[in-house]
Amino acid sequence: MVDFMGKDAYGVKDLEEIVRLLRAPGGCPWDREQTHQSLRRGMLEEAYEVVEAIDQGSPEHLKEELGDVLLQVVFHADIERDAGRFDLDDVADGICKKLIYRHPHVFGDVQVSGTGEVLSNWEELKRREKGQATNTDALEAVARSLPALWRAEKVQKKAAKAGFDWPEVSGALDKLSEELAELRAAVAAGTNVEEELGDLLFSAVNVARFVKTDPEEALSSACDKFIRRFRLVEQAAAQSGQAMEDMDLKKLDKLWEQAKQDLKADTP
Repeated sequence: MVDFMGKDAYGVKDLEEIVRLLRAPGGCPWDREQTHQSLRRGMLEEAYEVVEAIDQGSPEHLKEELGDVLLQVVFHADIERDAGRFDLDDVADGICKKLIYRHPHVFGDVQVSGTGEVLSNWEELKRREKGQATNTDALEAVARSLPALWRAEKVQKKAAKAGFDWPEVSGALDKLSEELAELRAAVAAGTNVEEELGDLLFSAVNVARFVKTDPEEALSSACDKFIRRFRLVEQAAAQSGQAMEDMDLKKLDKLWEQAKQDLKADTP
């Protein structure tokens, strides 16, 4: 048993110590075996669960999920502490210095007119800090690990800052139509389908950017809508005494259209 004294309430330093004890000899075998790579998916999942708590509007759930993310941060930092490269204080030092550097209007004597100028300065300071000498450097710096729709949106925004953009949404819509035609041709020919589908999705994200819509949220809402309609189709099929699998596409399509109408009628 490890040498540990329980408390009524704990702080961040206590979390550091608990993780250190878990990973120390005599601690937990599972915790000792973990690496950055083995924890990678957990970090992503915990971040998404924080977002879920935000969407639910539950402070209690949010507190819990933020704790799970904090554990991930402390755990990764402790792996590095063991390796002698950095620790949690170094992580905090780095983000503190970054915040001070990127807020010269707060911690320095720079004057700004509003949020727009703050964001513009932030991007310029970030590029300088990261040594991004060209616009292409800025595009390549967008994390490949982001969900693809968000990555596409960020790449497009950075390209737009360099002047590589249509003046308004009609250009993006025309490009979307062009990419759809190219995808149809690729499917018919049986070649380059993945490439052309990627181009179509990239163009759809560009339209979302122009109409100020989060493409991830738009697609997630479409998934929710599909599930609601699918449920009504399945229920209608059951009421008719048939399984969906036994119905032809024409019948299913009719039920689908009815489900669309029913959901519209229920929408205030």
